[in-house]
Amino acid sequence: MAVRIRVTYRKSSIGYSERQKRTVESLGLRRLGQHIELEDSPTIRGMVRHVRHLVAVEEVEADGASRS
Repeated sequence: MAVRIRVTYRKSSIGYSERQKRTVESLGLRRLGQHIELEDSPTIRGMVRHVRHLVAVEEVEADGASRS
């Protein structure tokens, strides 16, 4: 079963560097509280790690059940 991650935009990127703002945008996040499910890959994990103070992450299985 493929593992996906759910990334939730928790804190505004106002006041942070332009690079971090672009990373949040490239993850597909536009509004606070919005969440998006992405394939778990090293590239996505690196992007999430770069803005970990702005987002919350949880692993989700393909059927939709969350896993901690």
